[in-house]
Amino acid sequence: MKVAIVVMFVLIVLALAAAGRAMLRGGRDGGARQGAMMRALVWRIGLSVLLFVCLIAAYRLGWIRPTGVPLGG
Repeated sequence: MKVAIVVMFVLIVLALAAAGRAMLRGGRDGGARQGAMMRALVWRIGLSVLLFVCLIAAYRLGWIRPTGVPLGG
């Protein structure tokens, strides 16, 4: 389960990097390549939502549990 979460985070960061690259690289007229940037951002949002849904489902199914580590000092 931990490996799947790490892989999802890596994919999310790669999609964000692809969107940034598309924005900085520019298209024919010197502006951002809107199509490539939008596709990369849609992938990032989709992967983020999928990760969130998978974490909630894993918690509900009992595959992951809170650690009980205190949050305050």
